[in-house]
Formats: sequence, C-alpha cells, structure tokens
Amino acid sequence: MKLKLIALCAALCLPTFGQAKTFKWASASDIATWDIHSQNNALQNGVHAAVYESLVYYNSRTFKIEPVLATAWNEVSPTQLRVTLRNGVKFHDGSAFTADDAVFSIQRAMAKTSNFTPYISGIERVVKVNNSTIDIITNGPNPVLLNQMTELRMMSKAWAEKNKSVDPKDIKTQEENFAHRNANGTGPFKLKEWKQDQRLVLEKNTAWWGSMEGNATEIVYTPIKAEATRIAALLTGEVDLVLDPSPQDLPRIRSNNALKVMDGVENRTIFFGMDHGRAELVGSNIKGKNPLKDLRVRQALNKAVDAEAITRVTMRGLGQPTAALIAPQVAGWSESLHRREPVDVEGAKKLLAAAGYPDGFEVDFACPNNRYINDEEICQAVTAMWSRIGIKAKLRTLPLVTYFPMIQRNEASIYMLGWGVPTFDAVYSLQSLVRSVGTGGDGNYNVGKYSNPKLDAIIDRAKTESDPFVRPRLLTEALEMAKNDVSHIVLHNQVIPWVMKKNIDVVHRADNRIDWRLVKVN
Repeated sequence: MKLKLIALCAALCLPTFGQAKTFKWASASDIATWDIHSQNNALQNGVHAAVYESLVYYNSRTFKIEPVLATAWNEVSPTQLRVTLRNGVKFHDGSAFTADDAVFSIQRAMAKTSNFTPYISGIERVVKVNNSTIDIITNGPNPVLLNQMTELRMMSKAWAEKNKSVDPKDIKTQEENFAHRNANGTGPFKLKEWKQDQRLVLEKNTAWWGSMEGNATEIVYTPIKAEATRIAALLTGEVDLVLDPSPQDLPRIRSNNALKVMDGVENRTIFFGMDHGRAELVGSNIKGKNPLKDLRVRQALNKAVDAEAITRVTMRGLGQPTAALIAPQVAGWSESLHRREPVDVEGAKKLLAAAGYPDGFEVDFACPNNRYINDEEICQAVTAMWSRIGIKAKLRTLPLVTYFPMIQRNEASIYMLGWGVPTFDAVYSLQSLVRSVGTGGDGNYNVGKYSNPKLDAIIDRAKTESDPFVRPRLLTEALEMAKNDVSHIVLHNQVIPWVMKKNIDVVHRADNRIDWRLVKVN
C-alpha cells in the first residue's frame, strides 16, 4: 500500500512538466537576423518582440500605447521627454536592466549600420538622469515619438560590449556579429535554438517580470516557403497556426470543422518602387538615359496595371485596391487618395509614345517570393500587363533573406515592397519612402532615390507639427503630391487572414504580428 501511495504521488505531484504547452506556427519566410537593429522587417520585429522588449508597446486589443520597460513618461518641454524605467527587470543572462542599457539601445538604433532610423527620427540624443530615468531630447516637437518607441527594443550594454556587438550587423553585407545568431533580452521568451530557414525555438522565461495571459511554454517556428506544404502541415497537425495561407486554400479551410480563420485588414500597402536616381538604367536596352525619370513613363506603367484584376484573380479577394501609399488605419489617409484610376492600356501606350518610347523598353524587375501574399504571382501578372504596352520586364524573384539586402544596395530598377506603418502615422511612410535620402531616417527605404524638394519641405514640416488641424492637412498634401508624381506604383492594401486549429486562441493584430503573451493552447 505504501509503495502504491508513493507511486500515485509521483504521478500526480508533478506541478509543471505536465502543463507544458508548445505552440507551433509557420509562415513563408524566416527572419534574417537576431540583431534587433539590423533590419526593419515586420515579421522579424514581431518575432524579436518575444525576446527583446521596448519601453512601450501597443495593447493588442485596443492598440493604445501601454507601459512595458517604462512605467511612466512626461513631457518636461516640447523637446524633452522624461522616461521612468521599470525596476527589478532582468536580462536573460541575469543582469539588471538599467538606464545605461536604455541609453545604449537607443543610441545603437541611431548607429550608421542600423536599419531602424525611422524610429529614431527627430531624436537628437538620449541622456541618463539616474539609474532608472532617462531623458530623450528631440530636435523639435515630435507628436509620434511614443509610437516610434514601440519598435525600439532594449539590449544589454554589457552583453553587447562583451560580445563585440556594440554596432548593429550591416544587413547589406555577409559579415556577422555575435548578436546576429544570439539573443539576450528581457522578454517573456528566450532564444533556445535557431537554424536559419529550418527551425526556430523559443522557451518560456520563467524569471520574466510580467504576467502571462497565455499558456505557451515553448514556441516553435518553421519557415515553409511552399504554400501547399504550409497548409498540409496545418492539416496534419505539424503546426498549430499558419500566418499567411494562400488565398486559393481559404475556402476549404473555412469548411474544415477542425480549423478556424481569423480575418483582418493589415496596415500594410503593397507597391512597386522605381529607380529614379541613375542616369542610365542597368540592364535596359535604352542607353544613355533613364526612362523612369520621365513622369509620363511612370504614369504609363501605373495605368497599365489592373489592380482590380490582381485583387480578384491573383489575391482571391485578399486585397483592397488603392492608390494611396498608406492604409486607411494610418493618419493622413483620405478617400480621394485611396481612389485608383481604372486600367487604361491605350492611354498608357500614348504616354509612352509621347515620352519617346513607342515600342516600349526592357527593364529589370525584382520581387520577393516568400514575403507577401502571392508576391511572386502578383509580379508575374504585372509583367504580363506591362507587356501589353511594350514594356519587357525582366522578372527575377528572390527569397526574403537575400531580396531585402539586394534592394537596399540599390540593385533593382523596379522592385516590390510592402510597407506596414508601426506608428500609424503617414510621416513614417513619407519620410522613409518618399523623402530625399538624408540623415536621421530621411529616405531610409527610398532605395529608388526619388527626390522632390517641394515634397521634402512638407514632410519636414509635418515631422514637428503638432497642431491637430494643420498636421493632417500636411500629411494628406504630401501623400497627394507623391501620388500625382507617381513616386511609386501602388497596388493594394493587404488583407491577411490567419488560419489555425480550433484549440488555439490568439489576438489578430493590424500589424500582422502575434502577441506571444496572449497565445493559448487549449
């Protein structure tokens, strides 16, 4: 009897091991690095947020800014924000989070090799007040400073110095630092394993300072490029959730009683950028000049694209055709900006002829093949549409990991980009995509080197304009000017459904990222 009681206790008195919950998910592409300031990529930023935390973050249900590693903030002056840091927070290596780490992390985001300059826009310097307080000094009023701070995650200064990772990895090169493959944050999960393009494993941080609403103790991510394979993995139970199902698979998924679909409009706009900078297009049959510098050519390319057909056929309805560079959730959007002209093939031909290219021309065309919904298929469709007006687009597609460094090296004549807006304010898009290349985030992703001095002036004014009546007018005016000048060829706002097993509970976010603190495996 005594032995039976001991055996029964051994079976029933294990409080934690039986409660372990593994959450397995998949998407088309892997992250490119674990260096939190190396590449500004939405998928990657969302994964990093499980391990590294920011001072503030968006509440996943209300999208209002809430405290994380900061507990309070107040405006000392229009150009000075005082931030009180949370006490008792530990990095995963056991060291304490202090003001030194906060100052270092923001300064690191300002480094030359950082790709996070949109989030430090307007920040002049960061000053340590005491061990739990910092001051952020700006070069003018910044009405979206807190929004920017949601993407500025904190790294241990001592850890970075010890491991020769003071500067961010330069994503445009093959050189690696220690922070590229290793992580030491304060977040609810720790990096356990990362085999790039194969498998990523995070384990619960049992010493995390916060409280977990979800119950996941382990997160396993598998990048699966092939759409059919991703869905097959969900159907067989290999994964619990797919972040980017193919549009053609959705009807049968919706009819499967073991699965559920969460629909939502993402704050991401899909468009094409163009090389406005070079005197001669690389790889084109037109020598001695760049046709893309001519507004009539850009208008012709835009008119030839049937965005409605792309949404209806290629996207199976998972798109919202638009001419605006931002989605409706973003400050500065308007219905007139959103309205797209109908396709006009004959009008496009006339514009090309007037510009001196009656027979069209050859042009390099680069797209990712595992980043956005049906990205490669969209580019194939557009290649066919442009061929109707004589444009011979030489399409090449690349995986995310090599695609983004390539376009940032300015090696594409026409390129696809999908731009989410973490600040939910149009300055983020205007400054990064349209503003002439400069310092402090100006032209951070203006890889086509578009430049319009009049537009620059409006954007620069909007950066520091806090008047609630003047600021929206400036944003809309700048977006209208970019639209009329065809700085980019805008296609649609992405509609992104998540598909998962019925026993999974998550909160769908407009920025298409999972809040790891809320994941429940029932």
